Amino acid sequence: MAEACDFAKQHSLAAVLVRPSDLDLAARMLGSGAVRIATLAGGPHGYSTTAVKTYETRELLRRGAHEIDTVMNTGKLISRQFQYLEMELLQMADSCHQSGAILKINLESEFLNEELNIVACRIARRAGADFIGTSKLADVPLLQAHSKDKLKIKYHAPQRDLETAAAFRDAGCSRVSHALS
Repeated sequence: MAEACDFAKQHSLAAVLVRPSDLDLAARMLGSGAVRIATLAGGPHGYSTTAVKTYETRELLRRGAHEIDTVMNTGKLISRQFQYLEMELLQMADSCHQSGAILKINLESEFLNEELNIVACRIARRAGADFIGTSKLADVPLLQAHSKDKLKIKYHAPQRDLETAAAFRDAGCSRVSHALS
């Protein structure tokens, strides 16, 4: 984690994504510099209850997070529980924005068809999220078309090669995320 923080500072990255358990250490290491601290709430798959996710979000923000990543609950999306998802993400976005932080929503793209990607964009927009993320390059144009300039697009995946990251950047992603293992 120390290596990631040093790398982020050296290369002027927008943010470093750290495990929630490493948030305090990252905050001490990065101080009030330009690199923002991001962490995951409700991970790894977004299946925590709304109460747990909103409490965790507020706690992580209190401990120094500037950006909250979360995974849209794929099971709720596939079972068409759209109102549940919107209310959950709205509460998380409100907590983030009250603290001057941003909310980034990751989609488990491998389980979603075109219709569900479009619905996910609509839900994220209405909830006030700042980013929506995918791991499939083919989904980037679709997400851009349905973000209506209210959501930025990000790439999130466990791959580490620069060529893949560059392809997503060139397709229009504003952020490339890779979580520490």
